[in-house]
Amino acid sequence: QVTVVESGGGSVQSGGSLRLSCVASKYTYSVFSAGYCMPWFRQAPGKGREGVAAIGSAGRNSYADSVKGRFTISQENANNTVYLQMDSLKPEDTAMYYCAARPDTYDYCSGSRREVDFGFWGQGTQVTVSS
Repeated sequence: QVTVVESGGGSVQSGGSLRLSCVASKYTYSVFSAGYCMPWFRQAPGKGREGVAAIGSAGRNSYADSVKGRFTISQENANNTVYLQMDSLKPEDTAMYYCAARPDTYDYCSGSRREVDFGFWGQGTQVTVSS
């Protein structure tokens, strides 16, 4: 079983910053050594889940329009860890943030932010931004 664990959420004032972290357990269900493609999603109260940021090889990182220029995704492949640096936070960024994972090699991470492309999910970490 693959486990995905997020951390780093909290409460900040508008304009502040937070750094989220996500770790996936080692994938042991294949004879091939595999890492993960690990995007970030979020879900605000009463709204659907939104793909926020995703790692893509060869410069294909993708971001939702609402966070471009403010959020940065990065990944440590050796540690199956992905980060989301969130700067200039706004009250509308308030949501539960989820990390997802799909076993794959980095070269095949396309920057997808589609929920259906990912089979493993964490429990989420809450981010609250006050005005």
